[in-house]
Amino acid sequence: MTPAEHYRMFAHYNAWANSRLYETAARLSSEQYRADRGAFFKSVHGTLNHLLVTDRIWMHRFTGQGDAPNRLDAILFETFDELRAAREAEDRRILGFVEGLDDRRIEGTIKYRRVSSPEEFEQALAPALAHWFNHQTHHRGQVHALLTGLLGQAPELDLLYFQRLAAKPVA
Repeated sequence: MTPAEHYRMFAHYNAWANSRLYETAARLSSEQYRADRGAFFKSVHGTLNHLLVTDRIWMHRFTGQGDAPNRLDAILFETFDELRAAREAEDRRILGFVEGLDDRRIEGTIKYRRVSSPEEFEQALAPALAHWFNHQTHHRGQVHALLTGLLGQAPELDLLYFQRLAAKPVA
């Protein structure tokens, strides 16, 4: 698997996992969805917003395009339906970006500023992509735990499960 293929797999996995997580979160009552459950971003609502915030920040760093929120705890959308639609659009944007990467570009660098400080960083793109996909998995895991506590179950999100599904021939 080339580096470009590796990150394409993660982009497709990311969209798949987000879709499954939102499908389950849609079953929550408004009170459950917004309840402070002690997570870092408090609620399912806060954590799902954070994931979109950081994806937009990183996509701006990678492409120079799109909104880049200036707070990691920003609430971009108040309603679940608006947030879900924005999530689906962002996942399509991420897929488009990653599909356009080749190994030569992945070996390059990016320059960016952090949300919390004005200093500029230059970083190799490959480890930045790895961090980005890992960050998504980290916070999806938090939502997964919240859903388990609230509903008694959460969707299967393992990468191996996704890979097995993706490898099955279409009937």
